[in-house]
Amino acid sequence: MARLADPQVPSGTAHRLGPAAVACALLLVGCGIDDGQARICRSLIAAFEDDPAALSWRPAEPHPTAPHGVRLPYAAPGPAGGEHWIACSFRGGAFSEGRLALEGVATDRTGALNPAQMRFMEIALAPPRAPLALPGPSADQAARPAAAGRSALYLAQQLLNATGLCCVYGLLAMGYSLVYGVLRRVDLAFGGLLMTGAYAAVILVVLLGMAGLGGQPLLLAPVLALVMGLVGLQGWAVERLVHRPLVGTRGQAPLVASLGLAIALSEGVRLLQGTRDRWLAQPFSGTLVLVDAPGFPLTVTLGQIAVLALTAALAGGVLSLLRRTGLGRALRACADDMGAAALVGVDTRRAVAAAFALGGALAAAAGLVVALHYGGVNFFMGWAIGFKALAAAVVGGIGSVPGALLGGVLIGLLETLWTGYFDTGQKDIAIFVLLTAFLILRPDGLLGQARDRGD
Repeated sequence: MARLADPQVPSGTAHRLGPAAVACALLLVGCGIDDGQARICRSLIAAFEDDPAALSWRPAEPHPTAPHGVRLPYAAPGPAGGEHWIACSFRGGAFSEGRLALEGVATDRTGALNPAQMRFMEIALAPPRAPLALPGPSADQAARPAAAGRSALYLAQQLLNATGLCCVYGLLAMGYSLVYGVLRRVDLAFGGLLMTGAYAAVILVVLLGMAGLGGQPLLLAPVLALVMGLVGLQGWAVERLVHRPLVGTRGQAPLVASLGLAIALSEGVRLLQGTRDRWLAQPFSGTLVLVDAPGFPLTVTLGQIAVLALTAALAGGVLSLLRRTGLGRALRACADDMGAAALVGVDTRRAVAAAFALGGALAAAAGLVVALHYGGVNFFMGWAIGFKALAAAVVGGIGSVPGALLGGVLIGLLETLWTGYFDTGQKDIAIFVLLTAFLILRPDGLLGQARDRGD
């Protein structure tokens, strides 16, 4: 019986995960391009283009230099057209009063606008008695009428855009499932491990740049190996110092301890690194056009391809380890019955520590994807991503590595498609409504199986 390679979960999962689901709703934070900032930036194009309605917009990107902002590539028609972009920076980000306060504008044609130009543009474009950042239709909603006749291409583009989120959630959900499969505990600190992995990746890439080795994608392989090793060691320390002393305890003490550790990790990074977001240029910024349709080309970035290849390689490696190595057999034996595994000579403490270390390494890989593919990291990023990955693990069948991957794909697709077709502000509600439905109707997940375990 292969508990970790095949979906196996004991009954009563819904009762064990109840506090985690409540914490999800309380601590959730959004991630990705800010829809309000993109809407404001898109509205400014009338100051630079004669016919804004004829423009073909590309997927929004993070601002290349500002900590809070957005860059909007677009194609202009006519002989003097071509590929262009407009970039807007704002005073703050999520949970900040300056989130929609425009601070700077730049285009590929004019460069950065000076303060006088910014003021004239604001006066010219603002409606009477209305500030520049008044709420209105979102950028996605403004683009939907133009995309209505190209619904198939629009859907395909959204599916491609979901690649990064699916991979991040899938990698972290595998870490949750490895630990839960062996120990029957949910460790809420895995989001913090992802965050520390992302910061470690940023620091290493910056050091490479200072050494004159920046901009070389091949050097990302040793960076990935080093980050996974460091955070894997951190995961081992979490098991040794936090969870091992609580072996045999009943109640919610292990869950509360992991929650406290998650807070300690985020606050520690805040004290060491500050509260400002850290940004990196994307190493794989090229774009491939798959379908060159007039007005709406279907594109995929080299970063999306690289992230998908990395996730496939890591998932294949984990499944191979579980099925073909002695450590994998020990992990599966502990997942089936910890007591029986100890009786036949399995070093159960070593197996549990290995599960935490391997889960930490996967969290580090997810953090590196966030840092290099999405470009920005901050000290509280682990909360949102961690709880959504936990939701992915539960939906797929927590305790099952294939189920974790499937859940990551489903949650990533739901978040991206909801953003593309509905109100962006409601996407997190949709995710946790789905989680609630699974906890009530199918608590063992899509690939999970109810099975009692003798501890």
